[in-house]
Amino acid sequence: MSKVCQLTGKRPITGNNVSHSNRKTKRRFLPNLQKKRFYIPETDEWVTLKVSTKALRNINKLGIYAYLKKLQQKGIDTGIEL
Repeated sequence: MSKVCQLTGKRPITGNNVSHSNRKTKRRFLPNLQKKRFYIPETDEWVTLKVSTKALRNINKLGIYAYLKKLQQKGIDTGIEL
């Protein structure tokens, strides 16, 4: 299962673990993804999305339908038909 947000496109990035002696080893920073089920009253359907917590905050602020419309206007493909 990929670790990519379906709405914002956030994905893992790489960096270094830095020890006290300043040794560096590679590591991955994973996005905080949550699998969440949303009800869209305008289309009368449930959708399950894997979203980052940043996307969840935007959904809480704008509403799921308005947020998906905003992404659609920007040209971002979410995989959801509105």
